[in-house]
Amino acid sequence: MIPIRDENPTTRPPVLTIALMAVNVLVYLFQFSLSPPAEQLFVFDYGLVPAWLTGAAPVQPPPDFIPRPLTLLTSMFLHGGLLHLAGNLLYLWIFGNNVEDRLGPARFLVFYLLGGVLASLAFLLTEPAAMTPMIGASGAIAAVLGAYFVLYPRARVVVLVWFFFFVNFVRVPAVVVLGIWFLLQVLGLGGEGVAWMAHIGGFVAGMALVRPFLPRGHRLV
Repeated sequence: MIPIRDENPTTRPPVLTIALMAVNVLVYLFQFSLSPPAEQLFVFDYGLVPAWLTGAAPVQPPPDFIPRPLTLLTSMFLHGGLLHLAGNLLYLWIFGNNVEDRLGPARFLVFYLLGGVLASLAFLLTEPAAMTPMIGASGAIAAVLGAYFVLYPRARVVVLVWFFFFVNFVRVPAVVVLGIWFLLQVLGLGGEGVAWMAHIGGFVAGMALVRPFLPRGHRLV
């Protein structure tokens, strides 16, 4: 079940959502332009390596690497491949525009970055000695999904459903689509090498943060 679009109109252009998508694309294009050794170095420098941040690694990063706490932010703009990037941008485009519309661009930017940091911290707490860099916008986007889950549970989402030779587009309530997505993260289904705890932590953080981030006078409906 792949979401294609939602039937939830916005009142203003999603300027920040588009800007975040553009930054992710530009960083990926830069990664793509590097030689394999240079790209690996780039990922280790700007990706989140838990053991380097917690001090659990026997060997510390080179002194010319950026300060490790900054990787809580920089890691969310790197991606491991085109499918990784495309999947994240699809979810950000479908669900981010409405959350931005509700919060406003400035609040949405802070919400997005804070959600991504909290998602990374959730992964850090469960994998403090990991030496594999964690990269991707998935944690921040999971926070956006959690916010959408709270704000627009009854909004309709058009999803692509297939079962063997049966392929169809179905309109499903957001609470079902995002509920299934969250359940898949909890069960760890969908592939190896995925930071499931970052997805879970980001989603929960988004649900908890969205109410305090609502502009004054806005209420849940």
